[in-house]
Amino acid sequence: MVSVALLSRWHVHADDYAREAKSNPSLSIQRVWDEDPSRGEKWAEELGVRFEKELEAVLQDPGIDAVIVNTPTNLHKEVIMAAVAHKKHVFTEKVLALTTADCEEIYEAVAKAGVKLTVSLPRLTTNYYLYAQHALDQGWIGELTSIRCRLAHNGAVPESGNVNGWLPPHFYNKDQCGGGALIDLGAHPIYLTNRLAGPAKAVTSIFQQSNERNVEESAVVLVEYDSGALGTLETGFLSYGSPFQLEVYGTKGALLIEENEIRLTSRQLDQEGWATPQQLPEALPMPMEQWAESILNGGETTITKEDVCSLTLINEAAARSNAEGRKVSISEVKEVFLNQ
Repeated sequence: MVSVALLSRWHVHADDYAREAKSNPSLSIQRVWDEDPSRGEKWAEELGVRFEKELEAVLQDPGIDAVIVNTPTNLHKEVIMAAVAHKKHVFTEKVLALTTADCEEIYEAVAKAGVKLTVSLPRLTTNYYLYAQHALDQGWIGELTSIRCRLAHNGAVPESGNVNGWLPPHFYNKDQCGGGALIDLGAHPIYLTNRLAGPAKAVTSIFQQSNERNVEESAVVLVEYDSGALGTLETGFLSYGSPFQLEVYGTKGALLIEENEIRLTSRQLDQEGWATPQQLPEALPMPMEQWAESILNGGETTITKEDVCSLTLINEAAARSNAEGRKVSISEVKEVFLNQ
């Protein structure tokens, strides 16, 4: 059994992770800490566990094996590095950190401490992603030429009684979040296309931001990959009814995924036109389940350091591209952290 402390209820997925931990027979929630003590005390009471107002006291407790981090994103590095220094295993909401340099520093500390770190990139465990990867690996798509992924919702659309929409107001705090729609919801299209298309070469982006908020509510990012493929990533907080879409195009086939509908056409298969796969791969265990398993039995999760660091790398390049109104090469961003 792994004894867990929940660190902050700031993120909208904090309650989801608490439910996952409670339902996992290998995990036991023992403590709550929050940078907002009143919020933390309420959460601890709801969960029936003790609240600790001092983070250091939680991390020094030998009875705590691991932590689940849902703090503001700008606190991730500080909190995670402190946890790792006390040899606590870490599960954290994405993104790991706001810069690639910080991600690398965290992973170095994790390796030195010999603990397990998992970042929640859940769509890499889904059956539709696994099918897309299989289609590419089998050659059904041929040479990958372009990929498009869209994920958006209406979380920032004003509704009766709430001018901010259903997202919490702090999701528009640039200092805490590090950005807006792209760094949050857009993370999913980024890490999915990174995994499918491989290393990126350059990024061009456009963010749209209203006068009322300090972060972008919509973003489109064009990624050039080393392979020659192009990626179009779309996200936003102002889209009602927008379905998740993943489109993969190549020299011998195409794959279209929209929510739970999957269609494939390929010159490599004995078929004409579009076909719906009769069977999909079995989904992998969710990230938290993999994390718990890795703590208890060793081994690594399917979510890799490359997945995590490349996610932040694209975010950094996209933010710079939008701010400077130009295409940004990945080598520019890497040069910054290599020289630090």
